[in-house]
Amino acid sequence: MTATRNGYAAVQHLILADQLMAVRRSMLISIPVSFILGLTSVLVAFHYGNGLAGLWWFLASSLVNAARIMLCRSPIRLIDADKPAEPKNFDPESVKRHLFLQSAAAAISGVVWAFIAVLSDGYTAPQSIFYLTVLCGITAGAITHGFAYARMPICYITPVLLSVAVCLVYAGGFERYCLAATTILYLAALTRGARESEGLFRQSSRLKHEATAMAESLEAAKDQATRAAMEMEHRATHDALTGLLNRSGFMQQAADLASSGTTGFVLMLLDLDGFKPINDAFGHKAGDRVLVEVGRRLRESLPDHVLVARLGGDEFAILVDPALCQETPSILATKLIATVSIPFASFDAGRIGISIGVCASGRLDVDEMLVRADAALYRAKAQGRNRHYVFDDDLRDHLAMQRDIERDLAHAMSNDALEVWFQPILGDGGRRLTDLEALVRWNHPRHGWISPSDLVTVASFSGLAEPLFRYVLRDVCAMMQTLRAMNLGHLRVAMNISPREISQIGVDSLIIARLRKLDLPASMLEIEITEDTAKDIQAVQSKLAALAEAGVRIAVDDFGVGYSSMSSLRQLHVDRIKIDRSFVHGIAASADDRNVVQSILTLGKSLGIEVVAEGVETEASRNILRQLGCSIMQGHYFAKPMPHRETIEWINQSKSLVG
Repeated sequence: MTATRNGYAAVQHLILADQLMAVRRSMLISIPVSFILGLTSVLVAFHYGNGLAGLWWFLASSLVNAARIMLCRSPIRLIDADKPAEPKNFDPESVKRHLFLQSAAAAISGVVWAFIAVLSDGYTAPQSIFYLTVLCGITAGAITHGFAYARMPICYITPVLLSVAVCLVYAGGFERYCLAATTILYLAALTRGARESEGLFRQSSRLKHEATAMAESLEAAKDQATRAAMEMEHRATHDALTGLLNRSGFMQQAADLASSGTTGFVLMLLDLDGFKPINDAFGHKAGDRVLVEVGRRLRESLPDHVLVARLGGDEFAILVDPALCQETPSILATKLIATVSIPFASFDAGRIGISIGVCASGRLDVDEMLVRADAALYRAKAQGRNRHYVFDDDLRDHLAMQRDIERDLAHAMSNDALEVWFQPILGDGGRRLTDLEALVRWNHPRHGWISPSDLVTVASFSGLAEPLFRYVLRDVCAMMQTLRAMNLGHLRVAMNISPREISQIGVDSLIIARLRKLDLPASMLEIEITEDTAKDIQAVQSKLAALAEAGVRIAVDDFGVGYSSMSSLRQLHVDRIKIDRSFVHGIAASADDRNVVQSILTLGKSLGIEVVAEGVETEASRNILRQLGCSIMQGHYFAKPMPHRETIEWINQSKSLVG
């Protein structure tokens, strides 16, 4: 409602401004005519012996006309002095004041012309016909020129014609009475005509300004829609946090580059090292500040022609045209690592790093380059923090293998082509069999034996994580049934579960349901998780707690190379930790490895957690471990992984190890 009133007031102001401008233009045309008629009237007065009175009248008329011309040329106050002098910038009060002054000046001019009766003895002298004719013309002209604003010509003609009527009545006589009445009718007609002319002018002005306002409104709406569309497009293609391109924008601009015919590109995938601990320790706001700062550093350290994007989380992408870049991909990656590794405010030096996967290609196939760069990034992260790796023939072969696995894995499981092997774990310093660890194997027809890690990785990305987990669980339970039938129910069977499997599927409900269905004790099963699982305790804690409550044991595999703490070991209900084989392999010759193993043994003892040494391959390693107090061991020195049937044969042949 308020907007409507404001719009009406604005249009009314513009109409008044148009009336004022029309009045000014008409006055500059009509006043010279008035001057000429006044001069003619003086000449007639001289001719009839009234020269002195005529001069005084002409002087008064000229002064009024001069004042009216000056009024027409006087400036109108503006709303904004820096903007042009146009109706919409005129001050409304100034417009109203100018119109009032124009009407007042017209009234004064009319009074002066009314005194022309003095020059014709009250319109009784012979020259009266001349003066009445002049007055008739000048009043009609006033209406014609004052069509835009009726008040002004009405103020002018009223004193003129009323004076004529009064003089005629005063002179008396039937003819003069009739002429006086005619003069009054003439005044009324001119007044009505003036008002109707003003009404038409105001209507025309209103329609003009309403059309202009509508056009401006449509233009503004168009501009607003254009801005909104541009903003929506920007939001759709840019990351709200960092302002960089997002995945959609990156793919779109990369596609545009591909269609331009440019050949030869370098794609880099960048992933922050140590970002999750920042989020966990300092909160997500601190993590967001890190992402914003990393985005700023990347953008400022690269030329404008380089595409920089945040694909999501703490992952960034860079697309470079080598022809426009002086550095080789390796040098550029090294510079970017150094740029990101500069200490961040509020964080310790070295807390934040970055790993980079690099893929160079002669043609731009972004999807394929992303797959290759991701494989290179995975290889770089496996080598440690602040590393980069360029996609090479070795990775190409590995990627081809993964694709073949993804294509053939479902068929292999349906045909029972996968095998679950078991490796013994011995206690009492290697003198007594306590456990078996299940390891899935697949003899691929093209690539030979596929490692468990490759199988699990491919299964998790191809939607086969749960079928693979059920497949392994089936064979593990089969081994548990065999052991119970041999009166070896005290032996446990361990199976590995990756962080992705825990997050993607309900491992707790699947395991507990399977054990209950087969009437197997939960104490015979042990679940091995990696240290990386401790990075996201909230996602796995409830599932591991349900398994622990049911009686399933929890072990942390490859301990010492990942991210874990004493509190996370407690939260994950860990019963056993397995020292990574990298610390055991050279323990006989490395004092550092012996110190690490001793520290882990001490940690396990203080927390009441069993410690297993993996990768025992020599007698010397076994003896050192015994000396350090490690009683549970696993490795090729004792036994290699074996299929189900061979494992049972090995147990039967190793009666001394079975207590």
